[in-house]
Amino acid sequence: MNNWTKLLTLFDAKFWKFILVGIINTIVGTSIMFGLYNLVGLSYWVSSASNYILTSILSYFLNKYFTFQQKGASLKSLVKFAINIAICYLVAYGLAKPLTIFMLMNASHKVQENVAMFVGMVFFTALNYLGQRFFAFKE
Repeated sequence: MNNWTKLLTLFDAKFWKFILVGIINTIVGTSIMFGLYNLVGLSYWVSSASNYILTSILSYFLNKYFTFQQKGASLKSLVKFAINIAICYLVAYGLAKPLTIFMLMNASHKVQENVAMFVGMVFFTALNYLGQRFFAFKE
């Protein structure tokens, strides 16, 4: 199998199911995160973490049974899923905030953090797909 074929295998039915689950999670999570930050006034970290804690529960079940079609209860996959989510969250949001602040240094603090949360979502999604596919729910 050449490198091009290997790359194309990332974009199979599992990928599209993951995208569908991601759309559902994004709608729910974005409402939670931006609502807590902009309406309730919670911090960047509390708002974004609340989003990922709550939507990760939904994501685990949808991806385990629908996307990656793993049957039966497995503490191992749950632990691997939780580790993956934690690492992806810390890396994505840890990179997004300083990068966005640097890129938008003349913008207001509120704009910087709103954009950083969006950028963190993008980073998280890419990292999370790879982590779930090749670590948490590896065949």
